[in-house]
Amino acid sequence: MHTVVVGTSGVTASDVLAVARAGARVELSAEAVAALTASREIVDALAAKPDPVYGVSTGFGALATRHISPELRAQLQRNIVRSHAAGMGPRVEREVVRALMFLRLKTVCSGRTGVRPEVARTMADVLNAGITPVVHEYGSLGCSGDLAPLSHCALTLMGEGEAEGPDGTVGPAGDLLAEHGIRPVELREKEGLALLNGTDGMLGMLVMALADLDLLYKSADVTAALSLEALLGTAKVLAPELHAIRPHPGQAASAANMLAVLKDSGLTGHHQDDAPRVQDAYSVRCAPQVAGAGRDTLDHARLVAERELAAAVDNPVVLPDGRVESNGNFHGAPVAYVLDFLAIAVADLASIAERRTDRLLDKNRSHGLPPFLADDAGVDSGLMIAQYTQAALVSELKRLAVPASADSIPSSAMQEDHVSMGWSAARKLRTAVDNLTRVVAVELYAATRAVELREGLTPAPATRAVIEAAREAGVGGPGPDRYLAPDLEAADAFVRDGRLVAAVERVTGPLR
Repeated sequence: MHTVVVGTSGVTASDVLAVARAGARVELSAEAVAALTASREIVDALAAKPDPVYGVSTGFGALATRHISPELRAQLQRNIVRSHAAGMGPRVEREVVRALMFLRLKTVCSGRTGVRPEVARTMADVLNAGITPVVHEYGSLGCSGDLAPLSHCALTLMGEGEAEGPDGTVGPAGDLLAEHGIRPVELREKEGLALLNGTDGMLGMLVMALADLDLLYKSADVTAALSLEALLGTAKVLAPELHAIRPHPGQAASAANMLAVLKDSGLTGHHQDDAPRVQDAYSVRCAPQVAGAGRDTLDHARLVAERELAAAVDNPVVLPDGRVESNGNFHGAPVAYVLDFLAIAVADLASIAERRTDRLLDKNRSHGLPPFLADDAGVDSGLMIAQYTQAALVSELKRLAVPASADSIPSSAMQEDHVSMGWSAARKLRTAVDNLTRVVAVELYAATRAVELREGLTPAPATRAVIEAAREAGVGGPGPDRYLAPDLEAADAFVRDGRLVAAVERVTGPLR
């Protein structure tokens, strides 16, 4: 099994995906262990002094003014974990929790948190055992980090609360640790706080969304090309020299992908109706501009994620010169903004895909295709209600595009009076990515059927490859009305697991 070694300088997006989704093992580097040991010595020295130090010998948040005596400090660290593990609602997904734990371990291993090496090793052991703490949907405001979600993870390290075992069974965390020979940690000064103070949940969801959207934007380029072909549109608007004079890299990439899909098509530009077009509709002609803007948004979000993956987010932090200083680096605004920005781009990409689908189904705008792509219109409804489903998804995506990060709500007796809501932004983006996949799947379903209905005209080799692969995957073609939900589910799976893009790339080579 692939192993990810965590050092002091952060991790990569591929590391996160390997641990969260592929179950990769985690190890600590010798450098990380040395850094943990050195920073812990600094914390221990401060703890022995009479002067109060936030997070080491004081309370937290609005209670930071109380100096805690040495005999109560272990209890203080246990209490912060127990009291902050206050999430509610349904459980979040296993991959999200694994990303959350792994990214917290990344910061711990930076040597900036003052946590002992044995705590970091226990975090790695829990990940490697496939134990997943039960984390709930609600509880994070995205400031002081993802407090409640991280607290539920820390509770498992203490052998308390509930967790899911590698077999999917939920039970007492202490029992699961014992089954795998893992000793619960006994937290000391600062360690409880250090396990809770990070943007790890929202960052993990951002990294996974970026991976999913990289595939989805390629998929959307393919379905846009299929729709253009089915509508007998012109591929001239995809010429690279046109996109070079408006030099947005995402736009050029999307146009190049569409052009590659449409190479050697016998349908493009073949206007056979009585009203020849000078131009195609915006949803067809401007597909690269809209998808390209989304691609550039992905690049910006990826830059933010890379910076955050290299960061050590905690409060207070142990600096190289031995100081332990309070800071505001736990605030989730940088991550929250791009999570919301991506939700806007996703909604717009879905919206333009739905407009193309609607055009394919409308006999007044489809240039010779039957109404709703039905076999016997009137007797058959064709894809009428498939488009309703797509429209409902798009409408939901527009609501999900409303930014969470614009809505701060004060907490902790006004000490934490401006919060990022980054966790909420991440949660709604996950839903948006799921729904975009379904929207693209409906366009795929309609466009492949429409291309097949263009009898006597030869589609592009890449288009034929998509149609053949889709039919093999259970995505049905033209014909009389039938139970449609299984076909749409097959189309969704065909897009979601990458088979759509793979079918194209076997003909075109790698898409951009």
